[in-house]
Amino acid sequence: MTILDGKKVSNDIKNEIKAEVDKMKAKGEKVPHLAAVIVGDDGASLTYVGSKVRACERVGFESTMVRMPNTTSEIELLDQIEELNENDDIDGFIIQLPLPPQINTQRVLMAVDPSKDVDGFHPENFGRMALDMSTFIPATPFGILELLERYDVDTKGKHTVVIGRSHIVGRPMSILMSRKGWPGNSTVTLTHSNTKNITQITSQADIIISALGVPNFLKAEMVKDDAVIIDVGITRVEDDSKEKGYVITGDVDFENVSKKASFITPVPGGVGPMTIAMLLKNTLLAREQRKG
Repeated sequence: MTILDGKKVSNDIKNEIKAEVDKMKAKGEKVPHLAAVIVGDDGASLTYVGSKVRACERVGFESTMVRMPNTTSEIELLDQIEELNENDDIDGFIIQLPLPPQINTQRVLMAVDPSKDVDGFHPENFGRMALDMSTFIPATPFGILELLERYDVDTKGKHTVVIGRSHIVGRPMSILMSRKGWPGNSTVTLTHSNTKNITQITSQADIIISALGVPNFLKAEMVKDDAVIIDVGITRVEDDSKEKGYVITGDVDFENVSKKASFITPVPGGVGPMTIAMLLKNTLLAREQRKG
């Protein structure tokens, strides 16, 4: 069994990006600039955006955090997005989700300039991805592809089962794993909360990508020997024996499933670190496109 070490691979990617940025600086070129908009004071969102800002510092990007109060109206947020769209110094930006209930998330994401949509959430970018065209791939699916590639995991002709159909992970993964090329060329089954006999389906899978958000959902008896397991789930589970009072748990019963798997991602330290690394990679791509 091989651990797909997202922490190590994400560090490798950040080092590669930093080397590219150093070349830009040596030539006197503008370095990539990533902005993040956060509405409200959700603790998890603030932590996540803070880690993105630190990642930008590490690779030599410029970064801007735009903080707006929880009472921000949809119009005010759309005005801020328009400013970022028109600001030539900003190469890419993200809107940190979730947004407060008074704001229509879909309308907001639609307002982002697709050429600056480094999250890959805009319908234009999603459509380009579905058509195998050059585009920004959503960061978490992009990170999964990168892990599979760097660990030389064979996907051609394999049966991939995706658990969860979110627009951020499940649905794009189902498209990407079936595309021509590598990683891809697999036969994909997309499962979700209404799927019947899910164990029957997962037990036939060569590759399982679980993005359900249900702790320890995938048990050893649901997995065949030598399956590749990608665990996207990340849930805080209360645990009084721990100093923080909780543990971070994935969708996969790691202790038991890892005994049967050929490759598996840990939680934490698997897919999670890859997400920020690939957001940086998308921002580098956005800078190169704008330069062109």
